[in-house]
Amino acid sequence: MAFKSPPEIARAGIATGASKAAMPPDKMLVAGFLAGAYIAFAGLVAIVVSAGMDPATWGGVQTLITGVAFVLGLVLVVIAGSELLTGNMALVPLGALGGKVRVGRLTLDLLVVLVGNLLGSLFVAYFLAVKTGVVTAEAPLRRLGDIARVKGETETDWQIFLCAVGCNWLVCLAVWMALAAEDVGGKVLAIFFPIMAFVAMGFDHVVANMFFLPAAIFADVPGIGWDDALKNWLFAFLGNFVGAFLFVSLSYWYLYVRDADRREPPDRASERA
Repeated sequence: MAFKSPPEIARAGIATGASKAAMPPDKMLVAGFLAGAYIAFAGLVAIVVSAGMDPATWGGVQTLITGVAFVLGLVLVVIAGSELLTGNMALVPLGALGGKVRVGRLTLDLLVVLVGNLLGSLFVAYFLAVKTGVVTAEAPLRRLGDIARVKGETETDWQIFLCAVGCNWLVCLAVWMALAAEDVGGKVLAIFFPIMAFVAMGFDHVVANMFFLPAAIFADVPGIGWDDALKNWLFAFLGNFVGAFLFVSLSYWYLYVRDADRREPPDRASERA
């Protein structure tokens, strides 16, 4: 079988969410650190490859290139194995909706993974982005500053929230479709388009912003402070959770899990149509 059908993805999602919630907290923290670092690596390479592209000349190609480079982050998370807050916002609640995860374990998972993601992002931002000099050269620093000022100063609270909803709707669809694939190539392809799209549109990913904003602060970008970072993280977290839970977990639970035992198994051809 080349791929899972949507009902099979839902069942796999419940099992995956239950497995994530059952991890010991120390493993959640280490896996969260790795995922935060992987997303930060993606942010770092996205800055480097798009630096020096004048938007007046390149237009939307700059953000497209940024998005293509950023795909690296979720590929590393899914293929290498780690715990990313934004993906867990869909899978662990789905496990709870499916009766496999208790609310206490759901809360613990999101909290510990959040801390791990933050630590991993800060590590890469400080040691591997700034102290190595990768983002302190003229062009990368200017690109980092442009991104950080949008996230920390330009966007309103409401815009951050809405951009975060759209972001994690797409991110969790990438995770959802990666569950459908039975091979590495299929998983990478499933991840590519939704991740490229959310970055190209400038949407807000709370873990990515745990890299961009601190990196700008560590690099002494003028006008960006920890108050800007904390505000962005708060509204991005809320929007990411709504996007994951409402548009992925709850929607697909309703479509393929709720009352599933009372339905006849759907025709395989109709599932794949």
